[in-house]
Amino acid sequence: MKGAIIGDIVGSQFEFRNIDSKDFELFTNSCDFTDDTVMTCAVAKAVMEPECSVSEILQEMGRRYPHAGYGSRFINWVFDDNPQPYNSCGNGSAMRISPVGFAADTEEEVRALSKKVTEVTHNHPEGLKGAECTAVCILAARQGRSMDEIKALAQSYYTLDKTCDEWRELQHGEHGREICQISVPQALECFFESTDFEDCIRNCVSIGGDTDTIAAIAGGIAEAYYGIPEHIWEKAQEYLDDCLLDIVNKFEGRYAK
Repeated sequence: MKGAIIGDIVGSQFEFRNIDSKDFELFTNSCDFTDDTVMTCAVAKAVMEPECSVSEILQEMGRRYPHAGYGSRFINWVFDDNPQPYNSCGNGSAMRISPVGFAADTEEEVRALSKKVTEVTHNHPEGLKGAECTAVCILAARQGRSMDEIKALAQSYYTLDKTCDEWRELQHGEHGREICQISVPQALECFFESTDFEDCIRNCVSIGGDTDTIAAIAGGIAEAYYGIPEHIWEKAQEYLDDCLLDIVNKFEGRYAK
């Protein structure tokens, strides 16, 4: 899950402000954690506390950080006294799912747990698919499967028909839409064209669009495949408060393998 958090923080400074370049400073004063980090930590908390209601945990974390940048439908859900899923295919389901890929040990477990933590909000088939695909790819990377094997697995969910260069060239239309059908294939391609963890995050930023979420999605997969350079995580921690760091550390202590 640390990879998703790093992706969120680095990408936050460029969200919908395309730079079309991989040459930029990873961490600046313009960086911050967003709803992607908050909800990733919420899912981690839900995974660690299976006896608790997923909805209650997501609402608890959302209310603790009400200005983190949620979409309008989700923030309404966070403060609803009787929260119900709202048929969303938004990319929020995939950006927050990485803890599932690190906690589960089989594809069957990943699919079941992904559905459990996703369907409380994103019960649209595409919302469920985006989360499941991301988590399954993380598991495959953890298991030591090759890049080609992970790509074949991803292609069982999505048609990956654009390169990073082609995404960079798209400045209008669907490129910036915050839905799984767009953001997850973008994130996957950024990972498949990467050479290491940092390069994956730079790919995500360079294609523009919803950069923090694309980088959060790809960051979880890249973490599982490459690992994270310690100096990058040390810098990212400076943007997190004690509550978020405590969840990360507890999760890592339980599931780091």
